[in-house]
Amino acid sequence: MTGQPAPSGIKLGIDIGATTVKIGAVGEGTAILARAVAPTLQDFAAAADLIAKTVRDTFREAGLGLSSLPFAGVGIPSAVHPVTGRVVEANNAGWRDAPLKEALEKRLGLPVLVANDADCALAAEASAGAARGVPDVLMLTLGTGVGGALLLGGRLYRGADGMGMELGHMPLIAGGRPCTCGADGCLEAYCSATGLVALTRDAMARHPDSLMHAWSRRRGGRVSGRTAFECLKKGDGAARAVVDRYCELLAQGIGGLVNAFRPRRVLVGGGVSHAGEPLFTRLNALLPRFVISFGVIGASEVMPAQMGNDAGIIGAATLDRVRGG
Repeated sequence: MTGQPAPSGIKLGIDIGATTVKIGAVGEGTAILARAVAPTLQDFAAAADLIAKTVRDTFREAGLGLSSLPFAGVGIPSAVHPVTGRVVEANNAGWRDAPLKEALEKRLGLPVLVANDADCALAAEASAGAARGVPDVLMLTLGTGVGGALLLGGRLYRGADGMGMELGHMPLIAGGRPCTCGADGCLEAYCSATGLVALTRDAMARHPDSLMHAWSRRRGGRVSGRTAFECLKKGDGAARAVVDRYCELLAQGIGGLVNAFRPRRVLVGGGVSHAGEPLFTRLNALLPRFVISFGVIGASEVMPAQMGNDAGIIGAATLDRVRGG
């Protein structure tokens, strides 16, 4: 294998998303020393070939070898079998029961650890972010879908079957909006960026005079998770109603999870979290409505995650620190 042995402490993180695969050589202190991006291919065998080639090319160009790495860590938006590392169902990539661990071990010649992408995001926060030094942490990632992970006693909680958590598919509203999982009324159907866009479009249809229409027109008719939050800043009443309703639904979901797990810290990441203060101020103000005996026992503040776009790479590379049984 070409390249010099990787210096001690360097690890490999692979973050497989719906459209791209991000790859990084992660050093001490979670600095990313080399990185690359490749498309996520629908054909699984071709995707595994491309991921392995991109990893080899990236390390070769950085003057590093792979043989001395302890493992390759991989995050993917799917439940993952804890022993075989098979991907149960990655809807966006079109992979079902895909032997990801086996395929990459064969192509890279390394042990491979595979985990849900939300587990990887929380692993990154535990290594160098907002969960560092905190043993019990709940995290939600709000993007196209809703991911969730839980750290208990410093280890990722993965359930009796080891498949981890699907917090986005916790029922929120009986008979509510259809969800991508086939059920109705899931947390994801309302609190993902996709759900926020649906709430925004509904409000725009009811309020043709809202500033959200002009905001959208200036962007070619696009409506995004930013639309309501940006127009709220300009004093738009319809936008405020969207944000208030969205935050109420999200606080309800978080409150139920806090009642179940009593985490010491609650983190929110993903694209929607970039809304910042208007989001987190509302969540923390609303949470007492949904946490039992809040006035007596309280609950942790809901805080933004800190690791940003590199969380998937860093978390995958540090999975060995927080792997649960």
